[in-house]
Amino acid sequence: MTETRVARLGEIEPGQPRLVTVDGARLVLVRAGEEVHALADECAHHGGPLSEGRLTGTRLACPWHGWMYDVRTGQCLFPRRGGAVPRYPVRVDGEDVWVDVDAPTDPERHGVADGGAVSPSGPP
Repeated sequence: MTETRVARLGEIEPGQPRLVTVDGARLVLVRAGEEVHALADECAHHGGPLSEGRLTGTRLACPWHGWMYDVRTGQCLFPRRGGAVPRYPVRVDGEDVWVDVDAPTDPERHGVADGGAVSPSGPP
């Protein structure tokens, strides 16, 4: 596991997607409630920048055509036939947000329970 510090917790405003680039990989960080999540910044439909999308609760909408993703799993919620986007394990240590960009989770095989996000208070 190779984690990279990607932001300070205070830099990720609740409800506001934030673009970060790590080793050439574009990721979108979101703070939904008390959890921080990281997804690939590319919509599965036509590659739209998810970091420019709208976050409502745990749903992130692509700004180009409105495809909607669950930030906890990367699964496409609308349309149902839509492809998922990779998500990345996140760890919050104090005010530092760390992401393991070498370990994207396969959204087709993993659900919410396998990890991928933690609350600012730290891992469970």
